[in-house]
Amino acid sequence: MKKLENLIKTYYGFPKKGIAFKDVLGIIQNSEVFRELIIKMSSHQIIRNSEAIISIEARGFIFGSAIAFQAMKPMIVARKPGKLPGELIEGNYNLEYGKNSLNIQKEALKKFSSYVIVDDLLATGGTADCVAKLIRENNRYTSGLLTVVELLELKGRYRFDFPVESIVKI
Repeated sequence: MKKLENLIKTYYGFPKKGIAFKDVLGIIQNSEVFRELIIKMSSHQIIRNSEAIISIEARGFIFGSAIAFQAMKPMIVARKPGKLPGELIEGNYNLEYGKNSLNIQKEALKKFSSYVIVDDLLATGGTADCVAKLIRENNRYTSGLLTVVELLELKGRYRFDFPVESIVKI
C-alpha cells in the first residue's frame, strides 16, 4: 500500500527532541485510502478470531471504531486517566518519551473473553503491552494486535506472545 505510506508524515523533534513522530492523520484525510485500509484491516484473521476490539486513545479510536463498524464487532476503549466513569482497571506503561497510564471500564471487560488490540502505531509496544496485561489480569484473552504502522527498528512486536500484524512496516 504505497499510497498509504505516502500519507504518513514524519515530524522530527515532536513531542520532544530526539523523537521522529509518525503522523497517520493524512490517511483519514484521504477517504479512498482510508476506506481501503479499513476494509483490509477489518477482514484480517486477527479480527475474525476475537469477540471484541479494544482500541487505544486517541488515534487508535479512529481506526478501531471504523474497523468495529465494518467487522460488526463491539469496541471497548482504553483511555488515559480521568476520561472514563465507573469502576476502572488501570495499568502503567513507558513510552519512548515518558510514562503514562491507561484505564478500561471493568464492566466492559466482563462482556467478552477474547480481544484484539487496535492502535494506529506500534513502536516499543508499551501501550499495547499495558492493555494486554489488563486483559490478562482480568482472566481474558488477547487474540492479537493490529496496527496501521509498525516501526520495525524499535522491535515492539517481540514483547508479545500473540499475533502482531501491521499494514505498513517502516
